[in-house]
Amino acid sequence: MRAAFKRLEPVFQAQEGTPEADEMEILVTLIEAYEYKHFPTGPADPVEAIKFRMEQQGLTPKDLERYIGSSGRVSEVLNRKRRLSSQMVKRLHDGLHIPYESLLAA
Repeated sequence: MRAAFKRLEPVFQAQEGTPEADEMEILVTLIEAYEYKHFPTGPADPVEAIKFRMEQQGLTPKDLERYIGSSGRVSEVLNRKRRLSSQMVKRLHDGLHIPYESLLAA
C-alpha cells in the first residue's frame, strides 16, 4: 500500500490522455478497492452528516431552518433531542444533497 501511495505522488498531476494519467487512474482504483475491503465504513450518523455538510458549505444553523423548520427544531435535531422526520430527510437530501443512506442511518 505504501508503494502505491509513493508512486501516486509523482503522477497525481498528470495530463489527461498520458500514460502517467492512466497509471494514476489505476493506482487510485487499486487504493480505493484496498481501503473499501480493509477499512469498511458504515453509513454516517445523520447529525454528523448534516454537520459535515454545514462545514463544507459554510452553513449556520439558521441556514438549516428552510430544511428542518424553526430554530428550536434545528437545535433539537443538532443536539440529538429530535429525530429527523421523513419530510426533513427529503428536504435535506434535495436541498443539500446529503445521501439518503446517511440521513436514514440509525
